[in-house]
Amino acid sequence: MKIYIIGYMCSGKSTVGKRLAQKLNYSFIDLDFYFEEKFHISVDDFFTKYGENAFRKIETQLLNDILVKDNIVISTGGGTPCFNENMNVMRKNGVSIYLKMHINSLKDRILNSKKKRPLLKNISEENVTDFLSNHLNEREAFYQQADYTVKGENADIEEMVKLIRCREND
Repeated sequence: MKIYIIGYMCSGKSTVGKRLAQKLNYSFIDLDFYFEEKFHISVDDFFTKYGENAFRKIETQLLNDILVKDNIVISTGGGTPCFNENMNVMRKNGVSIYLKMHINSLKDRILNSKKKRPLLKNISEENVTDFLSNHLNEREAFYQQADYTVKGENADIEEMVKLIRCREND
């Protein structure tokens, strides 16, 4: 089984994905990290040099490359489900879990993150809330297509394991 962890940037996809994979004894891939390892460039630097469209094309290819794997948890990038029919690919080939978070929680995490976020590069701190609200609104329709939605602020890994085990037994 493939389990896709989706959600907005800084929603905890990588942390939850690693913990879930460990509990299920599955492999784990962080799609952004996989990109950086494969191409020896950070997502941020790639965005700067080549733009978002080029990144999204490669991201989609990497997502499709992973389809041959099984018993794996994949933490996607925040935009992965929103481009190139990726959400349909995930729904067709596995189980998706949306880590839904309140806008204020996301803002706090983003502003305190050590990692640069390419989409926020030119956004001033006073405009972050408006940007996040609008951007999350655009992406929400994709995120809501997930098989399961869990609260990201205190994601219950044991509950997710139960959901997955029930799904495996169907």
